Amino acid sequence: MLYDARMLQASTLDRLAAIAAMMAAFSSQNARGDEPPTQVWVNPGFYSQHFKSSTRFRSDNWGVGAEVTFSPDHAVLAGSFINSDDRRSQYGAYWWRPLHWTISDVGVHAGVVAAALDGYPNYRNGGWFVAPIPAVAIEGSRIGANIMVVPTIKNRVQGAIAFQLKLRVW
Repeated sequence: MLYDARMLQASTLDRLAAIAAMMAAFSSQNARGDEPPTQVWVNPGFYSQHFKSSTRFRSDNWGVGAEVTFSPDHAVLAGSFINSDDRRSQYGAYWWRPLHWTISDVGVHAGVVAAALDGYPNYRNGGWFVAPIPAVAIEGSRIGANIMVVPTIKNRVQGAIAFQLKLRVW
C-alpha cells in the first residue's frame, strides 16, 4: 500500500499529540517529590546485528526517536526509522523496567518493551503489529544506550540484537 505524504504526516502528528498527552498525565505523578523527575531522551535510530547473517538485511537503521521515562520502572517510546528490509517503520511502545542496578553512577534498567510497529513488508503486508522485546538501558547523566533482543516473527521479521545510542535532553 502506498501512503499519501499528507496521510503519513497527519498520522505522525496524531501519534505525537497522544504521546504529549501521556507525558503530561504521567509527569503530574512526579509532583509528589518522592520519585525522580521525568526524563526525555532522543536517539538517531538503531544498529541491528541479525541472528541470520545475510547481506539482504540492513544493519544501520537510521531514524529519529524519543523515550520518556516517568519513573525508573516506566517509559514510553516513539519514533521512525529505516528498518532492516530498507523500508520506513514507525513505532510506539511502553517499556516496563522493573530491574535496576547502579554501577559507578551509571544506571542499568532491564525489562520488556511492548512495541507496536509497522513497515515490514513480509509481515501483515507492512501493517501494524505488536511484539514483546526484552531490553536493557544503560544510562549516564546525559548519554545512554538501549540494547534490545528483537524476536524473529514467523520467518517474516528477522530477529536481531539492536543497539540504540541516546542523549538525554531533559
